[in-house]
Amino acid sequence: MGDEVERHQFTRDDRTRYRTKVRRCLDVFARMLSESRFEFDRPTTGLEIELNLVDDAGDPTMRNAEALEAIADPDFVTELGQWNLEINVAPRLLTGGGISAFEDVVRTSLNEAEHKAREVDAHMVMIGILPTLQPKHLAVDALSGNPRYLLLNEQVLAARGEDLQIAISGVERLQLTADSIVPEAACTSTQFHLQVSPEDFAAYWNAAQAIAGVQVAIGANSPFLLGKELWRETRIALFQQATDTRSDELKEQGVRPRVWFGERWITSIFDLFEENVRYFPALLPICDEEDPVQVLERGDTPSLAELRLHNGTIYRWNRPVYDVVRDQPHLRVENRTLPAGPTVVDMLANGAFYYGLVRVLAEEERPLWSQMSFSAAEDNFTAGARAGLDAQVYWPGLGTVPVAELVLRRLLPMAHEGLVRMKVDAAERDRLLGVIEQRCLTGVNGATWQARAFHHHYDHTALDRPEALRRMLRTYRDLMHSNEPVHTWPVS
Repeated sequence: MGDEVERHQFTRDDRTRYRTKVRRCLDVFARMLSESRFEFDRPTTGLEIELNLVDDAGDPTMRNAEALEAIADPDFVTELGQWNLEINVAPRLLTGGGISAFEDVVRTSLNEAEHKAREVDAHMVMIGILPTLQPKHLAVDALSGNPRYLLLNEQVLAARGEDLQIAISGVERLQLTADSIVPEAACTSTQFHLQVSPEDFAAYWNAAQAIAGVQVAIGANSPFLLGKELWRETRIALFQQATDTRSDELKEQGVRPRVWFGERWITSIFDLFEENVRYFPALLPICDEEDPVQVLERGDTPSLAELRLHNGTIYRWNRPVYDVVRDQPHLRVENRTLPAGPTVVDMLANGAFYYGLVRVLAEEERPLWSQMSFSAAEDNFTAGARAGLDAQVYWPGLGTVPVAELVLRRLLPMAHEGLVRMKVDAAERDRLLGVIEQRCLTGVNGATWQARAFHHHYDHTALDRPEALRRMLRTYRDLMHSNEPVHTWPVS
C-alpha cells in the first residue's frame, strides 16, 4: 500500500487512458504466461509485518515519521496511519534453518527498532487491532504523510459518494460513521509470501483459500475495536467495511467489494488479474510511460506498472502478485488473512502451518477444492473470524467440526508432511507446529488471551474500560518481548 505516488487531480481522460493501458498490460501478461517467461526454481518465502506505535501508557502515538527517522532502516516503511509502521523481511528459502533465520532477523530488527523508537517516546506493538484506539484517533489528519494515502482516501470516498458506515456485531455491538478511510489503519496484519510457478499458482491459491477460515480461527488476535469486544478477529470485518467503495444501492446490485474473498476456484493466475480488470474501476489511474508490448517484443521484462497498481487497490485475502526482481519476472501468493503478533514465534508458527499445509493440499491428486464449494470456504472464513478457536467449520469427509479438533486430528499431520517436503529442519517443524498444537489444546490464542486479561482487570477491579484496556495492552507489550508463545502467557 505504501508505494510513493505524487498528488494528482484525475480527469476523465486519465481514466480512459488508464483503462486502455491496464488492458494492454493484461494482454501482455497473458502472452508471458503462454510463452513461459517466468522464473521459478525453488519456493522462496517472504514476510511483512505491520506494527503499531504506542506511548508509555499504551495509547496510540502519531509519530511514525519521527520513529522512521530514528530507526533509519530501509526495511521499515510507513503504513496508512501515523501510528503504523511496516517491516519488510528479505525473502529466503525455508530449507536449512530458514525459519530460524527469519526469526532471528525479525527479532533483531524489531529489538533494534524498538530501542531507537524510544528516543521519540514510541514503543512497538504487534497486534491485529490496537485495543486502546479511540474515535479521536481516527480523524483524517491521522493519515501518514505519503501522498498515496490521501489520494486513496479521496478516491474511495469519491467512488462511494458518502461517509463510510461501519457496523460490527459480536460479543458487543459497534456502529461508526467515518468521513475517511483512517479506520482501515486500525487493521495490522502479517503477510506471508510464497513464490510459485505459473503452472502451480492456481493450486496454491485455491489451497490458501480453502484453509483461510482455519488460519484466521487459530491465529485470531483482534478482539477489540474502539473499546468494544467484537469478533475474535475483528480486523476482517473492519477491513472489509473501511475500504468499501459501494453505496447500499450498489451492494444490492451485487457489485463486488474491493476487500474480497472471491467467488470461485480458479484454473490460472490469469483468472484473478482478469477479474480485477473486469470488475473494478481504477482508484489511482496513474499511467507509466513504458509500453509493455514494445518491452516484451525486444526481449526485456515489462513492469506492467498499471496492472500492478490496480492489483494493489483490490484487497483479496489471498492476493496474486506479479513482480520483477533483477529483470526476472515471478509470481507469488500473498497470504493476508492473519493479524500481526502476538510474538515473533507465534507469527512464524502461523507461517509454518500455512506453508506446510498449502504444500500438501496443492499436490494432492484429488484437490480439496473439488470436494467443497467455494461458498463453504467463505463461510469458514467468516466463522473463523467471528469465533476464533471456538469456531465450527466445514471440511470434506468430516462435515461441520470444531476447528481445534480439525487442526489436531487432520491438518497438523498434513502441515508436518508439507514441511518435510520443503526440507524444513525437524527441530523447527516440531517446535513451531507444537505452538499451533498447544493453542488448540489450551484454547488460547492472542484473541482469547486479550479478552481474558481485559476481563480480569475490568470485571474484578475498579478500573474503567479504557484503563483496563491500557493495563491489558501494557502487559501484552511486555510479554510480546519475551517471545514466549501466547498460549503460555499468564492472565494476571
